[in-house]
Amino acid sequence: MSLLLAVDVGNTNVVLGIFDLAQGPDAPLLHSWRLATSRERTVDEYGLSALALMRHQGIEASQIKHVAISCVVPPLHPVLMSLAKTFFHVDAFYVEPGVKTGVKVLIDNPSELGADRLVNAVAGIEKFGAPLIVVDFGTATTFDVINAKKEYLGGLICPGLKISADALFQRASRLPRVEIAEPDRLVGRNTVQAMQSGIFYGYVGLVDGILDRLLEECPEAKVAATGGLGQVIAPHTRHIKHIAPNLTLDGLRILWFRNQGSGRK
Repeated sequence: MSLLLAVDVGNTNVVLGIFDLAQGPDAPLLHSWRLATSRERTVDEYGLSALALMRHQGIEASQIKHVAISCVVPPLHPVLMSLAKTFFHVDAFYVEPGVKTGVKVLIDNPSELGADRLVNAVAGIEKFGAPLIVVDFGTATTFDVINAKKEYLGGLICPGLKISADALFQRASRLPRVEIAEPDRLVGRNTVQAMQSGIFYGYVGLVDGILDRLLEECPEAKVAATGGLGQVIAPHTRHIKHIAPNLTLDGLRILWFRNQGSGRK
């Protein structure tokens, strides 16, 4: 098999995905795994973790013919590039300014746009069409807006749900750490229930409030969610109709195919 290893490096998780290149540009995701992001991990630690996960599914390093990387943690850029070379003997395709995306970026400084947000826009357009709003529930929650011309207009960045909850735990000494999940009831009858309800429905309200305003400006836009907590929050919002947990990995696959023959590594 000729496989593509897609690597999405976020501030909280490193997500790995495998695609079979023989199935062409629309190849489905075969397997995916999550590792905790750590700036202290070495190339060997990341590499051995990746190999162990792949071998658990019967995939050998020799089957990985290409590696595509999206990274928002600059110190890990050289680590992941070295991983591709050391463990899979390939030069990785890295999402950075200048890659062929098919999306015109209209923000003031396109080079500062996070790679994950650009990759999500590319995959979202391919999957859902345009105009489109992509909500990514990651370490931060981002809202990215694409118009009907498939132009990236910009977006919003909010503290992520876990960051918001952690701030509450850290600053209020008598409040315990609670699980982030849909509560059994709206009105909590004890401290834990009250916190769960406030955190959960407070965040649903934040998402809906921002989408209310965005959809006033772009009423025809579809709204899609991705990210680790997308499947938890999105079903409870008024506007999010599509959930794509693997949107960033799919975007890496799409960009890898679009840039073949361009000489970009």
